[in-house]
Amino acid sequence: MRRPEFILDSRLQADTVPVASLDMCNVLLMNDARFPWLIVVPREAGLVEISDLGDQSQQRLWREVNRAALALREVAPCDKLNIGALGNIVRQLHIHVVARRHDDAAWPGPVWGHGRAEPYTESELRSRVELLRHHLDISPD
Repeated sequence: MRRPEFILDSRLQADTVPVASLDMCNVLLMNDARFPWLIVVPREAGLVEISDLGDQSQQRLWREVNRAALALREVAPCDKLNIGALGNIVRQLHIHVVARRHDDAAWPGPVWGHGRAEPYTESELRSRVELLRHHLDISPD
């Protein structure tokens, strides 16, 4: 039987910019300059919960989430990293990795639904993606 093709959820597609393709996951940058924010998405169709993955795949997922978190912390020093899989609006399994600072616009509350997103400028976006790729140890395209 043929496995269904992985397709990124349209909302994630609209709100993010691709950063890297790791062994298991895509790493995306949320296009909101107020909050340094990555989304890590396993490239397997039909996943909703982390528990949908087997033990080895879960371990691999967390290694890649950790890799993304370490890169984000290098690019955007922070007071706290928020890491979570919510999926109340976008059901496709994805992990949020958000660098939080005590002086950010939403502190100490969640970033979801706080104000309106402020997209990066083209130059800020290019620079942020390039730095993230460097810290993820990804070769430029």
